Amino acid sequence: MIVDTLSKAFLRSVGENGDKPALLVKREKQFRPITYHELGRRVYQFARGLHALGVAPGDRVAILSENCPEWAITDWANLCLGAITVPIYPTLTPAQVREILVDSEPKVLVVSDKRQLKKAQDALKDTKLQIVLIGMQPDEQGEALPFEQVMNMPGELSEEGFRKMALRVQPDDLATLIYTSGTTGEPKGAMLTHANFISNIQACLEVLEIQKSDLFLSFLPLSHVFERMAGHFLPIYAGLTIAYAESLFTLAADMVEVKPTVMLGVPRFYTSVQDRILASIREQTPLKQKLFYKALEVGKIYSRCWREGRPCPLGARLMHSVLDQLVGAKIRERVGGRLRFFVSGGAALPKETAEFFHAFGILILEGYGLTETSPVLTVNPLHAPRFGSVGKPIPGVEIKIAEDGEILARGPNIMKGYWHKPEATREAIDPDGWFHTGDIGYMDEHGYLYITDRKKDIIVLANGKNVAPQKLENLLRNSPFIQEAVVFGDKMSAPVALIIPDMEMLKQFAQQHELDASDIPSLLEHELVQKRFRQEIEQVNRELADYERIKGFRLIATQFTIGDELTPTLKVKRRVVAQKYAHLIAEMAR
Repeated sequence: MIVDTLSKAFLRSVGENGDKPALLVKREKQFRPITYHELGRRVYQFARGLHALGVAPGDRVAILSENCPEWAITDWANLCLGAITVPIYPTLTPAQVREILVDSEPKVLVVSDKRQLKKAQDALKDTKLQIVLIGMQPDEQGEALPFEQVMNMPGELSEEGFRKMALRVQPDDLATLIYTSGTTGEPKGAMLTHANFISNIQACLEVLEIQKSDLFLSFLPLSHVFERMAGHFLPIYAGLTIAYAESLFTLAADMVEVKPTVMLGVPRFYTSVQDRILASIREQTPLKQKLFYKALEVGKIYSRCWREGRPCPLGARLMHSVLDQLVGAKIRERVGGRLRFFVSGGAALPKETAEFFHAFGILILEGYGLTETSPVLTVNPLHAPRFGSVGKPIPGVEIKIAEDGEILARGPNIMKGYWHKPEATREAIDPDGWFHTGDIGYMDEHGYLYITDRKKDIIVLANGKNVAPQKLENLLRNSPFIQEAVVFGDKMSAPVALIIPDMEMLKQFAQQHELDASDIPSLLEHELVQKRFRQEIEQVNRELADYERIKGFRLIATQFTIGDELTPTLKVKRRVVAQKYAHLIAEMAR
């Protein structure tokens, strides 16, 4: 069987991997397996129920849920029926959910719990949509069909009929509509086909050297294309095992228990782990601190030599061998002790973070892609990563840089277009098939791609100079005192920054200087605190050209939250932040 669709890939994996665990799910305080055979049975049963409810090829079925086996079952059932999955982030507001439902017009909406059911009902008010609601959890009020009831519907679809429907799905058929984050306007539904995903899966498997024994720990939202392709489709295609983290709060414990070999994450995850490690080291004895920082120093030398393909000096090699056992091994145990590599996507990974982890033998492979590209365009090679780069184009993908610096991509993973938006499609994909990413970057002489900023985010100063805010923000975030930074400067004489302090570091600083930390807004205005942050900015300015240097800053106490200042993938909504803090930006512009 030629595996050219996701439905065929699913049938093949179920047939070849029978009793091997496909999924690991936390139930009654331990991870319990769902075998490929059992997953195949449940997918068939749910597909039979959807078929009985009238779901036909081309119909949309939406999912509003956190990661769980039912999410995976719903998705695979849809794909095998030839239906189109519409994933919806569970963190979205009812108004945002309404936009997606009105645009995609699903026949069925599957929700996880009472909270998401209420959100769905609020979203459907004052619309003419007739959508069947299915609840993964029992619903005493009967406002949604129970998931188990749908699975147990008798229906007319036999197992043989189900298989025939799955085999009839064509490579160019739509597999999903994934709505973009909408940081700059209304969300658009990217139309991704079975062929888009299959090409991306096969190319990534070729580059990443995935092994049959690999175990993925999944915690990023399945609603996001990165986790959907690389942490959901790819492992099942390859006959691997996926463990679902119980929650973000239990992730650290889940890593130790599951012992994953591969994990996907976004930069905020890696920087937060780095911060927690450094915070714990600050509480250790002076001797342990000295050992840690020496291990970090020597580990970076060892890492650099490995990446550059040259031998490590004998002294550093011997010291690394000893310190790695004393320090590095303990840090690796925090992520389970078996990790082959992390993969980072969704935003720029600070080079310093990649260097930090690799100094302790933990490799983070940074890649690059977009919802519209299924998603991977580039990834760092497993044996020759370049930190600070997003890697090389994967097989089958072409990358070129336009005259204005924009990154253009072409390949079999590029979407068909935006659902119901032909004009937006023409703006995104030119007549020669090049997708315009909206990102600015360059390629080095060895074919590694570097991202410098978003095209729409480029700041034009009053003197006409162009400034890439992402570069400045990444430098600011390197400071242990700074959790988040957003840089502005359009039509100003110089860039300015809104800064959210790292609260733990701020409280430590306050304690050291006998300042009252009970009133954070007042603390942020204190002369000593202002002076300390000014020093951090001056440190950053030393690395910048004169016109890039940050002139002013304001400290804000309120953390950014998903749905307000952050997208579901933790990207800052620059426009929202600009509107919310317009008065502070105006003060700095004077």
